[in-house]
Amino acid sequence: MEIPVYLVVGFLDAGKTKFINGCLEDGLAREERTLLVCCEEGEIEYEQSALDNVTVVKVEEQEQLSCAFLRECEKKYRPKQVLVEYNGMWPLEPFFKDLLPKNWVLYQIMCFVQADTFDLYAKNMGQIMMEKITNADMIVFNRCDDALRAALRKRNLRMVNRRADIYLENTDGTSENYLTGDECPFDLTAEVVDIPDADFGVWYVDVMDHPERYEGKLMHMKLLMCHSKRYPGVDCPGRFAMVCCAKDVTFFGILARGGELSKYKNRDWIEVTARMGVEEHPAYKGKGPVMNVTSVSPCEKPAEEVVTF
Repeated sequence: MEIPVYLVVGFLDAGKTKFINGCLEDGLAREERTLLVCCEEGEIEYEQSALDNVTVVKVEEQEQLSCAFLRECEKKYRPKQVLVEYNGMWPLEPFFKDLLPKNWVLYQIMCFVQADTFDLYAKNMGQIMMEKITNADMIVFNRCDDALRAALRKRNLRMVNRRADIYLENTDGTSENYLTGDECPFDLTAEVVDIPDADFGVWYVDVMDHPERYEGKLMHMKLLMCHSKRYPGVDCPGRFAMVCCAKDVTFFGILARGGELSKYKNRDWIEVTARMGVEEHPAYKGKGPVMNVTSVSPCEKPAEEVVTF
């Protein structure tokens, strides 16, 4: 039987225990036996009234946390789900590679950061800090004020982890999404902006919403060749993308010209470098992005041919 594991990471006093208490009080463990592995004790204690269906196991030394130890916990306590409050100073890689029993499935990594100490930790323990942030599925910056929110957004943390949901929790207890809608998900200061295979969908959405953002930029990516049937003579290489489910696969093409595109057949994989422009075209029903191709060559198809979001 698979056992879901929820990993809560962050440095001391980042808000991990407070978050776990909130989850337990909201009824996370009411129906399912829960094992809570505590690897770090802060000032806040677990709420006793929420622990009626929870077994708390404390781990004081990193060496104690092993696959054998977790298997013994499973045998003894028979949990249906596991919460781990991980020590902020311990590396994550061993947890991924060696610690989890085969039937324990890591469902989610939640990272908590005290906003006013983020710069200090990033400067002095950058590798330990960034390992947590880059692997997280959800990131929460606690105790934010106006200045801290502005500073965090200026750093454009989406460049570090594009898949995570990021939230800013304010000093008054309210929270807001890190994204305001104006952030660029790519580093446009590079001479050539490379779009990784897995990020085409992210780029496509952004370039369609903000074509002017990329105007004049030199882009590089792998695309599937397409010659438009609706607009004869128009090339529109792109990628197939699964928006919602396997039945909902759509081709996302970008208008392109130059670079001997015409010599490639439909569904040929090509590697393209292009200078981006913005033009009016009936396909866009107004203005949209245009790739002015400077170089094109055949290439191997990506490991994942269909883009997901």
